Amino acid sequence: MSKRALLSVSDKSNLVDFAKQLKDLDFEIVSTGGTKKALEDAGVEVTGVEEVTGFPEMLDGRVKTLHPKIHAGILAKRDDPDHMKQLKDAGITPIDLVAVNLYPFKQTIEKPETTQAEAIEQIDIGGPSMLRAAAKNFAGVLTVVDPADYQPVIDALKAHTDDADFRKHLAAKVFRHTAAYDALISNYLTEEEFPEKLTLTYEKQQSLRYGENSHQKAAFYRKALPSKLSIIPNQLHGKELSYNNIKDANAALNMVAEFDQPTVIAMKHMNPCGVGVADTIEKAWDEAYESDPMSIFGGIIAVNREIDAATAEKMHKIFLEIVIAPSYTDEAFEILAKKKNIRLLKADLSHRDEPDRFEEITVSGGMLIQESDHEIDQIPDFKVVTKVQPTEQQLKALQFGQHVVKHVKSNAVVVTTDTKTLGVGMGQPNRIDSAKIAIQKAMPKDGYENAIMASDAFFPMDDCVEYAAKHDIKAIIQPGGSIKDKDSIAMADKFGIAMVMTGVRHFRH
Repeated sequence: MSKRALLSVSDKSNLVDFAKQLKDLDFEIVSTGGTKKALEDAGVEVTGVEEVTGFPEMLDGRVKTLHPKIHAGILAKRDDPDHMKQLKDAGITPIDLVAVNLYPFKQTIEKPETTQAEAIEQIDIGGPSMLRAAAKNFAGVLTVVDPADYQPVIDALKAHTDDADFRKHLAAKVFRHTAAYDALISNYLTEEEFPEKLTLTYEKQQSLRYGENSHQKAAFYRKALPSKLSIIPNQLHGKELSYNNIKDANAALNMVAEFDQPTVIAMKHMNPCGVGVADTIEKAWDEAYESDPMSIFGGIIAVNREIDAATAEKMHKIFLEIVIAPSYTDEAFEILAKKKNIRLLKADLSHRDEPDRFEEITVSGGMLIQESDHEIDQIPDFKVVTKVQPTEQQLKALQFGQHVVKHVKSNAVVVTTDTKTLGVGMGQPNRIDSAKIAIQKAMPKDGYENAIMASDAFFPMDDCVEYAAKHDIKAIIQPGGSIKDKDSIAMADKFGIAMVMTGVRHFRH
Protein backbone atom coordinates (compact mmCIF):
# COMPACT_ATOMS: atom_id res chain seq x y z
CA MET A 1 0.00 0.00 0.00
CA SER A 2 1.42 3.38 -1.03
CA LYS A 3 2.30 5.87 1.68
CA ARG A 4 2.48 9.64 1.46
CA ALA A 5 5.46 11.84 2.35
CA LEU A 6 5.35 15.63 2.50
CA LEU A 7 8.66 17.31 1.70
CA SER A 8 9.11 21.08 2.06
CA VAL A 9 12.64 22.24 2.82
CA SER A 10 14.76 25.38 2.69
CA ASP A 11 17.98 23.41 3.05
CA LYS A 12 17.94 21.14 0.01
CA SER A 13 21.06 19.16 0.93
CA ASN A 14 20.63 15.52 -0.17
CA LEU A 15 16.96 16.22 -0.90
CA VAL A 16 16.81 14.55 -4.32
CA ASP A 17 18.49 11.34 -3.18
CA PHE A 18 16.16 11.16 -0.15
CA ALA A 19 13.08 11.62 -2.35
CA LYS A 20 14.23 9.00 -4.85
CA GLN A 21 14.77 6.47 -2.08
CA LEU A 22 11.32 7.24 -0.68
CA LYS A 23 9.87 6.65 -4.15
CA ASP A 24 11.67 3.29 -4.25
CA LEU A 25 9.91 2.48 -0.97
CA ASP A 26 6.55 3.23 -2.64
CA PHE A 27 5.98 6.69 -1.13
CA GLU A 28 3.97 9.31 -2.96
CA ILE A 29 5.82 12.64 -2.68
CA VAL A 30 3.84 15.81 -1.93
CA SER A 31 5.73 19.07 -2.06
CA THR A 32 5.59 22.85 -2.32
CA GLY A 33 7.24 25.74 -4.14
CA GLY A 34 10.99 25.54 -4.50
CA THR A 35 11.19 22.02 -3.14
CA LYS A 36 8.71 20.79 -5.73
CA LYS A 37 10.64 22.49 -8.53
CA ALA A 38 13.98 21.04 -7.36
CA LEU A 39 12.50 17.54 -7.33
CA GLU A 40 10.80 17.92 -10.71
CA ASP A 41 14.01 19.26 -12.23
CA ALA A 42 15.71 16.07 -10.99
CA GLY A 43 13.07 13.91 -12.60
CA VAL A 44 11.21 12.96 -9.40
CA GLU A 45 7.45 12.64 -9.75
CA VAL A 46 5.79 15.07 -7.33
CA THR A 47 2.24 15.94 -6.32
CA GLY A 48 1.82 19.65 -5.66
CA VAL A 49 0.33 20.62 -2.32
CA GLU A 50 -2.34 22.62 -4.12
CA GLU A 51 -3.48 19.37 -5.79
CA VAL A 52 -4.00 17.91 -2.31
CA THR A 53 -5.75 20.91 -0.79
CA GLY A 54 -7.65 22.00 -3.90
CA PHE A 55 -6.59 25.52 -2.97
CA PRO A 56 -3.79 27.56 -4.55
CA GLU A 57 -0.94 29.13 -2.62
CA MET A 58 -1.78 32.72 -1.68
CA LEU A 59 -0.41 35.85 -0.01
CA ASP A 60 2.99 35.44 -1.70
CA GLY A 61 3.34 31.94 -0.31
CA ARG A 62 2.44 32.85 3.27
CA VAL A 63 -0.46 30.36 3.05
CA LYS A 64 -0.02 27.04 1.28
CA THR A 65 -0.01 24.12 3.75
CA LEU A 66 -2.34 25.53 6.44
CA HIS A 67 -5.29 23.38 5.38
CA PRO A 68 -7.31 20.49 6.92
CA LYS A 69 -6.31 18.14 4.11
CA ILE A 70 -2.71 18.58 5.22
CA HIS A 71 -3.06 18.82 8.99
CA ALA A 72 -5.82 16.26 9.39
CA GLY A 73 -3.72 13.90 7.27
CA ILE A 74 -0.85 14.41 9.71
CA LEU A 75 -2.71 14.51 13.03
CA ALA A 76 -5.17 11.62 12.65
CA LYS A 77 -4.50 8.80 15.12
CA ARG A 78 -3.89 5.70 13.05
CA ASP A 79 -5.25 3.41 15.79
CA ASP A 80 -8.45 5.41 16.26
CA PRO A 81 -11.21 4.06 13.96
CA ASP A 82 -13.24 7.24 14.29
CA HIS A 83 -10.28 9.40 13.19
CA MET A 84 -9.64 7.19 10.20
CA LYS A 85 -13.33 7.18 9.27
CA GLN A 86 -13.38 10.99 9.38
CA LEU A 87 -10.42 11.08 6.99
CA LYS A 88 -12.12 8.66 4.62
CA ASP A 89 -15.40 10.58 4.69
CA ALA A 90 -13.56 13.83 3.94
CA GLY A 91 -11.48 12.25 1.18
CA ILE A 92 -8.21 12.93 3.04
CA THR A 93 -5.16 10.71 2.57
CA PRO A 94 -2.98 10.18 5.67
CA ILE A 95 0.49 11.68 5.57
CA ASP A 96 3.02 9.19 6.92
CA LEU A 97 6.26 11.17 6.76
CA VAL A 98 6.93 14.90 7.09
CA ALA A 99 10.37 16.23 6.12
CA VAL A 100 10.52 19.97 6.71
CA ASN A 101 13.24 22.42 7.60
CA LEU A 102 12.44 26.01 8.21
CA TYR A 103 12.94 29.37 6.53
CA PRO A 104 16.52 30.58 7.17
CA PHE A 105 15.67 33.12 9.88
CA LYS A 106 19.03 32.74 11.65
CA GLN A 107 21.07 33.14 8.47
CA THR A 108 19.00 36.19 7.56
CA ILE A 109 19.46 38.10 10.82
CA GLU A 110 23.19 37.31 10.88
CA LYS A 111 23.57 39.68 7.91
CA PRO A 112 24.14 43.23 9.23
CA GLU A 113 22.21 44.80 6.37
CA THR A 114 19.00 42.84 7.04
CA THR A 115 15.97 45.01 7.73
CA GLN A 116 13.24 44.08 10.19
CA ALA A 117 10.79 43.63 7.34
CA GLU A 118 13.16 41.18 5.63
CA ALA A 119 13.66 39.27 8.88
CA ILE A 120 9.92 38.99 9.47
CA GLU A 121 9.40 37.44 6.05
CA GLN A 122 11.75 34.65 7.14
CA ILE A 123 9.53 33.69 10.09
CA ASP A 124 8.14 30.33 9.03
CA ILE A 125 4.53 29.58 9.97
CA GLY A 126 3.45 26.54 7.99
CA GLY A 127 6.71 24.67 8.51
CA PRO A 128 6.66 24.66 12.33
CA SER A 129 2.95 23.86 12.25
CA MET A 130 3.51 20.74 10.15
CA LEU A 131 6.54 19.69 12.16
CA ARG A 132 4.80 20.10 15.50
CA ALA A 133 1.73 18.25 14.25
CA ALA A 134 3.83 15.37 12.96
CA ALA A 135 5.95 15.26 16.12
CA LYS A 136 2.83 15.24 18.29
CA ASN A 137 1.57 12.26 16.29
CA PHE A 138 4.96 10.52 16.14
CA ALA A 139 3.29 7.16 16.78
CA GLY A 140 1.94 7.31 13.24
CA VAL A 141 4.16 9.85 11.46
CA LEU A 142 7.90 10.01 10.89
CA THR A 143 9.25 13.55 11.31
CA VAL A 144 12.51 14.65 9.74
CA VAL A 145 13.90 18.13 10.43
CA ASP A 146 17.61 17.49 9.86
CA PRO A 147 19.06 16.37 6.49
CA ALA A 148 21.56 14.31 8.49
CA ASP A 149 18.63 12.06 9.42
CA TYR A 150 17.56 11.28 5.84
CA GLN A 151 19.66 8.17 5.50
CA PRO A 152 18.94 6.81 9.00
CA VAL A 153 15.22 7.16 8.21
CA ILE A 154 15.61 5.33 4.90
CA ASP A 155 17.63 2.59 6.60
CA ALA A 156 15.00 2.22 9.34
CA LEU A 157 12.19 2.01 6.79
CA LYS A 158 14.03 -0.65 4.83
CA ALA A 159 14.83 -2.69 7.95
CA HIS A 160 11.41 -2.09 9.53
CA THR A 161 13.13 -0.63 12.59
CA ASP A 162 11.17 2.62 12.55
CA ASP A 163 9.70 1.70 15.92
CA ALA A 164 8.27 3.89 18.69
CA ASP A 165 11.68 4.72 20.19
CA PHE A 166 13.09 5.77 16.81
CA ARG A 167 10.04 7.94 16.07
CA LYS A 168 10.13 9.48 19.54
CA HIS A 169 13.79 10.36 19.06
CA LEU A 170 12.97 12.20 15.83
CA ALA A 171 9.97 13.92 17.42
CA ALA A 172 12.05 15.22 20.33
CA LYS A 173 14.57 16.59 17.84
CA VAL A 174 11.75 18.44 16.09
CA PHE A 175 10.56 20.13 19.27
CA ARG A 176 14.16 21.12 20.16
CA HIS A 177 14.51 22.59 16.68
CA THR A 178 11.26 24.55 16.71
CA ALA A 179 11.88 25.76 20.28
CA ALA A 180 15.30 27.08 19.25
CA TYR A 181 13.78 28.67 16.15
CA ASP A 182 11.12 30.46 18.20
CA ALA A 183 13.73 31.54 20.76
CA LEU A 184 15.76 33.26 18.05
CA ILE A 185 12.68 35.08 16.81
CA SER A 186 11.54 36.18 20.26
CA ASN A 187 15.03 37.41 21.19
CA TYR A 188 15.27 39.29 17.89
CA LEU A 189 11.99 41.08 18.51
CA THR A 190 12.44 41.64 22.27
CA GLU A 191 13.50 45.12 23.33
CA GLU A 192 13.29 44.71 27.12
CA GLU A 193 16.60 44.10 28.88
CA PHE A 194 15.06 41.63 31.28
CA PRO A 195 11.76 40.29 29.83
CA GLU A 196 9.25 38.30 31.88
CA LYS A 197 10.37 35.10 30.15
CA LEU A 198 13.87 34.43 28.87
CA THR A 199 14.46 31.64 26.38
CA LEU A 200 18.06 31.03 25.32
CA THR A 201 19.15 28.62 22.64
CA TYR A 202 22.49 26.92 22.19
CA GLU A 203 23.91 24.49 19.63
CA LYS A 204 26.19 21.61 20.53
CA GLN A 205 29.74 22.32 19.45
CA GLN A 206 31.43 19.22 20.79
CA SER A 207 31.36 16.50 23.40
CA LEU A 208 34.15 16.85 25.93
CA ARG A 209 36.23 14.08 27.40
CA TYR A 210 35.06 15.11 30.87
CA GLY A 211 34.14 18.18 32.90
CA GLU A 212 36.07 19.89 35.68
CA ASN A 213 37.02 16.43 36.96
CA SER A 214 37.37 13.10 35.20
CA HIS A 215 34.21 11.62 36.76
CA GLN A 216 31.99 14.43 35.39
CA LYS A 217 30.45 14.20 31.91
CA ALA A 218 30.47 17.40 29.86
CA ALA A 219 29.77 19.00 26.50
CA PHE A 220 30.33 22.42 24.99
CA TYR A 221 27.45 24.42 23.49
CA ARG A 222 27.70 27.73 21.71
CA LYS A 223 25.06 30.37 21.29
CA ALA A 224 22.92 30.02 18.19
CA LEU A 225 24.15 33.50 17.26
CA PRO A 226 27.73 33.15 18.54
CA SER A 227 29.80 36.01 19.83
CA LYS A 228 32.20 37.47 17.29
CA LEU A 229 34.86 37.65 19.99
CA SER A 230 35.33 33.94 20.64
CA ILE A 231 37.92 31.19 20.86
CA ILE A 232 35.56 28.68 19.27
CA PRO A 233 35.90 27.15 16.70
CA ASN A 234 39.28 28.66 15.86
CA GLN A 235 41.74 25.99 17.01
CA LEU A 236 44.68 25.70 14.63
CA HIS A 237 46.77 23.02 16.33
CA GLY A 238 46.95 20.63 19.26
CA LYS A 239 44.78 18.22 21.14
CA GLU A 240 41.12 18.79 21.91
CA LEU A 241 40.21 21.52 24.36
CA SER A 242 38.98 20.40 27.75
CA TYR A 243 36.20 21.88 29.91
CA ASN A 244 38.72 23.79 32.04
CA ASN A 245 40.70 24.85 28.96
CA ILE A 246 37.63 26.49 27.45
CA LYS A 247 36.80 28.41 30.64
CA ASP A 248 40.38 29.63 31.13
CA ALA A 249 40.88 30.48 27.46
CA ASN A 250 37.65 32.46 27.40
CA ALA A 251 38.69 34.43 30.49
CA ALA A 252 42.13 35.14 29.01
CA LEU A 253 40.68 36.28 25.68
CA ASN A 254 38.14 38.61 27.28
CA MET A 255 40.88 40.14 29.40
CA VAL A 256 43.48 40.67 26.69
CA ALA A 257 40.87 42.17 24.36
CA GLU A 258 40.53 45.14 26.73
CA PHE A 259 44.15 46.28 26.40
CA ASP A 260 45.38 48.67 23.71
CA GLN A 261 49.16 48.25 24.11
CA PRO A 262 50.90 45.02 23.11
CA THR A 263 49.84 42.78 26.00
CA VAL A 264 50.42 39.24 27.22
CA ILE A 265 48.08 37.58 29.72
CA ALA A 266 48.99 34.39 31.55
CA MET A 267 45.83 32.81 32.98
CA LYS A 268 45.55 29.98 35.53
CA HIS A 269 42.29 28.73 37.03
CA MET A 270 40.31 31.76 35.80
CA ASN A 271 42.79 34.22 37.36
CA PRO A 272 45.65 36.12 35.72
CA CYS A 273 48.96 35.06 37.19
CA GLY A 274 51.06 37.31 34.97
CA VAL A 275 50.23 40.36 32.88
CA GLY A 276 52.72 42.37 30.87
CA VAL A 277 52.47 45.38 28.56
CA ALA A 278 55.24 46.86 26.43
CA ASP A 279 56.07 48.36 23.04
CA THR A 280 56.42 44.90 21.46
CA ILE A 281 54.78 41.57 22.11
CA GLU A 282 58.17 39.99 22.87
CA LYS A 283 58.86 42.53 25.62
CA ALA A 284 55.30 42.12 26.90
CA TRP A 285 55.97 38.37 27.13
CA ASP A 286 59.11 39.06 29.17
CA GLU A 287 57.13 41.22 31.58
CA ALA A 288 54.33 38.65 31.95
CA TYR A 289 56.81 35.79 32.42
CA GLU A 290 58.80 37.69 35.04
CA SER A 291 55.57 38.40 36.92
CA ASP A 292 55.34 34.79 38.09
CA PRO A 293 57.68 32.28 36.37
CA MET A 294 56.36 29.46 38.55
CA SER A 295 52.63 29.93 37.99
CA ILE A 296 52.90 30.56 34.26
CA PHE A 297 54.00 26.92 33.85
CA GLY A 298 51.07 25.03 32.36
CA GLY A 299 49.18 28.27 31.82
CA ILE A 300 46.94 29.73 29.15
CA ILE A 301 48.53 32.60 27.23
CA ALA A 302 46.56 35.27 25.40
CA VAL A 303 48.19 38.05 23.37
CA ASN A 304 46.73 40.91 21.37
CA ARG A 305 49.34 41.12 18.65
CA GLU A 306 50.75 38.69 16.08
CA ILE A 307 53.24 36.27 17.62
CA ASP A 308 56.65 36.48 15.99
CA ALA A 309 59.48 33.96 15.97
CA ALA A 310 61.42 35.57 18.83
CA THR A 311 58.39 35.46 21.13
CA ALA A 312 57.54 31.92 20.04
CA GLU A 313 61.06 30.74 20.88
CA LYS A 314 60.64 32.01 24.44
CA MET A 315 57.20 30.45 24.78
CA HIS A 316 58.50 27.16 23.42
CA LYS A 317 60.97 26.83 26.31
CA ILE A 318 58.25 26.18 28.89
CA PHE A 319 55.14 24.00 29.09
CA LEU A 320 52.02 25.91 28.06
CA GLU A 321 48.52 24.49 27.65
CA ILE A 322 47.15 27.07 25.21
CA VAL A 323 48.30 30.08 23.23
CA ILE A 324 45.70 32.50 21.84
CA ALA A 325 46.67 35.18 19.34
CA PRO A 326 45.12 37.16 16.49
CA SER A 327 47.76 35.62 14.18
CA TYR A 328 51.12 33.85 14.03
CA THR A 329 53.98 34.34 11.62
CA ASP A 330 54.72 31.15 9.69
CA GLU A 331 57.99 30.73 11.57
CA ALA A 332 56.34 31.32 14.96
CA PHE A 333 53.63 28.78 14.23
CA GLU A 334 56.21 26.20 13.15
CA ILE A 335 58.17 26.74 16.37
CA LEU A 336 55.16 26.42 18.66
CA ALA A 337 53.62 23.50 16.75
CA LYS A 338 56.70 21.37 17.41
CA LYS A 339 54.88 20.41 20.59
CA LYS A 340 52.02 18.25 19.35
CA ASN A 341 49.77 18.75 22.38
CA ILE A 342 49.91 22.53 22.76
CA ARG A 343 46.65 24.12 21.65
CA LEU A 344 47.16 27.06 19.29
CA LEU A 345 44.07 29.20 18.87
CA LYS A 346 43.31 32.16 16.66
CA ALA A 347 41.00 34.93 17.90
CA ASP A 348 39.68 37.80 15.83
CA LEU A 349 40.37 40.78 18.07
CA SER A 350 38.98 43.19 15.48
CA HIS A 351 35.68 42.40 17.24
CA ARG A 352 36.99 43.37 20.67
CA ASP A 353 34.53 46.25 20.82
CA GLU A 354 31.64 43.77 20.34
CA PRO A 355 31.79 41.59 23.48
CA ASP A 356 28.74 39.90 24.93
CA ARG A 357 26.50 42.48 26.54
CA PHE A 358 25.16 40.03 29.10
CA GLU A 359 26.63 37.12 31.00
CA GLU A 360 24.72 34.24 32.54
CA ILE A 361 25.47 31.80 35.31
CA THR A 362 23.30 28.92 36.42
CA VAL A 363 22.36 28.31 40.04
CA SER A 364 20.32 25.50 41.52
CA GLY A 365 16.83 25.95 40.12
CA GLY A 366 17.55 29.05 38.08
CA MET A 367 19.92 31.42 36.37
CA LEU A 368 21.44 34.82 37.07
CA ILE A 369 21.92 37.26 34.22
CA GLN A 370 23.69 40.59 34.32
CA GLU A 371 25.37 43.12 32.09
CA SER A 372 29.01 42.21 31.58
CA ASP A 373 31.55 44.47 33.29
CA HIS A 374 33.10 46.34 30.38
CA GLU A 375 33.93 49.42 32.43
CA ILE A 376 37.57 50.51 32.05
CA ASP A 377 38.58 53.12 34.60
CA GLN A 378 40.38 56.12 33.12
CA ILE A 379 42.90 58.45 34.77
CA PRO A 380 40.79 61.62 34.28
CA ASP A 381 38.07 59.99 36.40
CA PHE A 382 40.39 59.21 39.32
CA LYS A 383 39.79 61.12 42.54
CA VAL A 384 42.87 61.71 44.67
CA VAL A 385 41.76 61.63 48.32
CA THR A 386 45.12 61.98 50.11
CA LYS A 387 47.51 64.82 50.79
CA VAL A 388 50.18 63.17 48.64
CA GLN A 389 49.50 63.34 44.91
CA PRO A 390 50.46 60.37 42.72
CA THR A 391 53.25 60.92 40.21
CA GLU A 392 52.62 60.53 36.48
CA GLN A 393 54.26 57.10 36.51
CA GLN A 394 52.21 56.07 39.53
CA LEU A 395 49.00 57.15 37.76
CA LYS A 396 49.88 54.89 34.84
CA ALA A 397 50.62 52.06 37.24
CA LEU A 398 47.37 52.67 39.12
CA GLN A 399 45.38 52.52 35.90
CA PHE A 400 47.17 49.33 34.85
CA GLY A 401 46.59 47.76 38.28
CA GLN A 402 42.90 48.68 38.20
CA HIS A 403 42.62 47.21 34.71
CA VAL A 404 44.10 43.93 35.94
CA VAL A 405 42.25 43.64 39.24
CA LYS A 406 38.81 43.66 37.61
CA HIS A 407 39.66 40.26 36.07
CA VAL A 408 40.79 38.67 39.36
CA LYS A 409 38.44 36.66 41.56
CA SER A 410 37.22 38.57 44.64
CA ASN A 411 38.42 39.45 47.16
CA ALA A 412 41.05 40.72 44.72
CA VAL A 413 44.21 42.72 45.40
CA VAL A 414 47.09 43.10 42.96
CA VAL A 415 50.50 44.70 43.17
CA THR A 416 51.89 46.02 39.89
CA THR A 417 54.24 48.43 38.22
CA ASP A 418 53.07 50.34 35.18
CA THR A 419 54.07 47.44 32.89
CA LYS A 420 53.58 44.19 34.78
CA THR A 421 51.96 42.42 37.68
CA LEU A 422 54.20 41.57 40.62
CA GLY A 423 51.77 39.83 42.94
CA VAL A 424 48.15 38.70 42.71
CA GLY A 425 45.97 37.90 45.74
CA MET A 426 42.51 36.52 45.12
CA GLY A 427 39.55 34.58 46.42
CA GLN A 428 40.20 35.06 50.11
CA PRO A 429 37.30 35.47 52.55
CA ASN A 430 38.80 38.75 53.79
CA ARG A 431 40.64 41.52 51.97
CA ILE A 432 43.68 41.71 54.25
CA ASP A 433 44.63 38.12 53.42
CA SER A 434 44.45 38.89 49.68
CA ALA A 435 46.61 41.97 50.26
CA LYS A 436 49.17 39.94 52.19
CA ILE A 437 49.34 37.29 49.45
CA ALA A 438 49.78 39.89 46.71
CA ILE A 439 52.45 41.85 48.57
CA GLN A 440 54.41 38.80 49.73
CA LYS A 441 54.48 37.44 46.16
CA ALA A 442 55.57 40.84 44.85
CA MET A 443 58.28 41.83 47.33
CA PRO A 444 61.28 39.86 46.00
CA LYS A 445 60.82 41.03 42.40
CA ASP A 446 62.51 43.65 40.28
CA GLY A 447 60.41 46.78 40.07
CA TYR A 448 58.94 46.46 43.55
CA GLU A 449 60.40 49.86 44.43
CA ASN A 450 57.84 51.36 42.02
CA ALA A 451 54.94 49.13 43.05
CA ILE A 452 51.34 50.20 43.55
CA MET A 453 48.43 48.24 45.02
CA ALA A 454 44.97 47.94 43.46
CA SER A 455 41.82 46.56 45.09
CA ASP A 456 38.61 45.48 43.34
CA ALA A 457 36.44 46.81 46.20
CA PHE A 458 36.72 49.19 49.12
CA PHE A 459 38.78 48.56 52.24
CA PRO A 460 36.36 47.84 55.10
CA MET A 461 39.11 48.75 57.58
CA ASP A 462 42.45 50.55 57.42
CA ASP A 463 44.49 47.34 57.92
CA CYS A 464 45.18 46.81 54.22
CA VAL A 465 46.53 50.34 53.86
CA GLU A 466 48.69 49.93 56.96
CA TYR A 467 50.07 46.60 55.75
CA ALA A 468 50.84 48.10 52.34
CA ALA A 469 52.55 51.11 53.92
CA LYS A 470 54.75 48.93 56.12
CA HIS A 471 55.85 47.07 52.98
CA ASP A 472 56.82 50.18 51.02
CA ILE A 473 53.80 50.51 48.73
CA LYS A 474 53.68 54.16 47.68
CA ALA A 475 50.30 54.41 45.89
CA ILE A 476 46.93 52.66 46.15
CA ILE A 477 43.82 52.58 44.00
CA GLN A 478 40.41 51.41 45.21
CA PRO A 479 36.77 52.27 44.47
CA GLY A 480 35.94 53.71 47.88
CA GLY A 481 32.45 53.64 49.34
CA SER A 482 33.09 52.21 52.79
CA ILE A 483 31.69 53.94 55.87
CA LYS A 484 35.30 53.76 57.09
CA ASP A 485 36.92 55.34 54.03
CA LYS A 486 38.14 58.18 56.25
CA ASP A 487 40.18 55.70 58.33
CA SER A 488 41.92 54.32 55.24
CA ILE A 489 42.60 57.87 53.99
CA ALA A 490 44.02 58.87 57.38
CA MET A 491 46.26 55.80 57.39
CA ALA A 492 47.52 56.66 53.90
CA ASP A 493 48.24 60.24 54.99
CA LYS A 494 50.07 58.96 58.08
CA PHE A 495 52.52 57.02 55.91
CA GLY A 496 52.69 59.44 52.98
CA ILE A 497 50.87 57.17 50.51
CA ALA A 498 48.98 58.54 47.51
CA MET A 499 45.48 57.08 47.32
CA VAL A 500 43.05 57.25 44.42
CA MET A 501 39.35 56.33 44.47
CA THR A 502 37.44 55.45 41.32
CA GLY A 503 33.85 55.05 42.52
CA VAL A 504 33.55 51.81 40.49
CA ARG A 505 33.65 48.37 42.13
CA HIS A 506 34.80 45.34 40.10
CA PHE A 507 33.75 42.25 42.05
CA ARG A 508 34.24 38.99 40.14
CA HIS A 509 32.95 35.98 42.08
